[in-house]
Amino acid sequence: MFLGARARTVLAALGALGLALAGAATPAQADGGTLTAPTHLFNGYRHCSTDADRPSYRSAREGLIVQGIPGVTENTGGSRVGVRFQMWPVADPSNITTVTREYATPGFEAAATLPAGALADGQSYAWQAQTVVGEAASDWTTPCYVTVDNSKPTKAPTITSSNYAAETWNEGGEPVEFTLKANGDTDVEGFVFSWQSVFPVIGTSIGEYGIPQPVDPYATTEYRIRADRLGGSATLSLVPPNASGPMTLWVRSLDRAYNASDIARYDFSINSTAPRVSSAVPRPEFGQPTEFTFRPDPELQAKSPVVSYSVKTIGGRTDRTFDITARSDGTATTELALEGLFGENLRVTSKSANGWVSDEAWWGISYDTTPTVSSDTYPEDGSGGGVGLPGTFTFAPKVKDVVSYTYTFNNGDPEITVPAGSDHHASIEWTPATDGWHDLTVYATTRSGLQLAPYDYFFTVN
Repeated sequence: MFLGARARTVLAALGALGLALAGAATPAQADGGTLTAPTHLFNGYRHCSTDADRPSYRSAREGLIVQGIPGVTENTGGSRVGVRFQMWPVADPSNITTVTREYATPGFEAAATLPAGALADGQSYAWQAQTVVGEAASDWTTPCYVTVDNSKPTKAPTITSSNYAAETWNEGGEPVEFTLKANGDTDVEGFVFSWQSVFPVIGTSIGEYGIPQPVDPYATTEYRIRADRLGGSATLSLVPPNASGPMTLWVRSLDRAYNASDIARYDFSINSTAPRVSSAVPRPEFGQPTEFTFRPDPELQAKSPVVSYSVKTIGGRTDRTFDITARSDGTATTELALEGLFGENLRVTSKSANGWVSDEAWWGISYDTTPTVSSDTYPEDGSGGGVGLPGTFTFAPKVKDVVSYTYTFNNGDPEITVPAGSDHHASIEWTPATDGWHDLTVYATTRSGLQLAPYDYFFTVN
């Protein structure tokens, strides 16, 4: 079920009860104990209504659960404690149905189910309860009134928007204004809505001593909103879950028993509101501070000025996220040194004065930070030299500020680090002890201590 499910929590450990007794029934005696009418009455885990003109509306397809805490002192002389419930149609008080909870725990809610066969859809009923111990019984409680509603609203709601047209692309930048209408169904009390096709249930938590803790499902408008009158309408102002792309709002009408109608949907699309990202130079050099400028989407800026940007860097030494305050024209600048061994990406969103957060703008660059390796005697991917014949290998940087190179042959020899010269190059001499295939692995290190990407140089010794 989408709606009407009942959430129950585990009963808390028994503590000091301190429950106020309801009513002023004349007490009955049971083996020395005093009986009073049950308190804390609920039907369908909702508060009972003692006003015949304002009954509680509940679905009772599988019967109606009624509850009350038996009114007894601790001394019952060992007799069994129970709660008796009787119910009758308001239009026919002589047609009484009685059910009894034979075993009840003093201080805790006792529940029984009024049978579905005795409850007609659309009819109003009164019910009351009394405490029973052995042959003794308390007075009856004041009647509770409930109207059975097993029928869902006959029509799905209608959905319109004043600022985002359906079935087309719209400029974003402001909350979507929706109007929900009952579509002629006069029993509709409110609406439940979702950006997904799954709706939250209306449940009731159970507190200490089994006492239901019902809340008004319309108390907050995160998922539900009450109509301005029965069969009326409601207006929503919602920020979409995504800043751009296709969107769907799903809506169902709810009657007073929280039965849900068929689903209505409103489909629309939002153009990208992502900012523009540019660098001061066409291709920033690795590790060199570069100024970046962020500019707002013009349509977005016209609706509500951009006040800040959120910038996320990905692929550098450490991914990080930071905010930048925008100027009055919605632009902002920042200086970044990009040090991703294989490149780095920026993801940037803007935030407007009205709270709108744009979709992401992407800016990225790739780097090759591996060193260049060359040898005349032992050419890459070729063969040359021979066993015992020394060869020179030269290392050259592809990025600035390299101060050393670290190398190893065949991934088994110890690593050796050599300093770079003033031209940031370095050369080594190596003499093979065996012929065949060999592998030289080299990486460079910058002045700041950043270890760059390694390069594998393969060759064959004759």
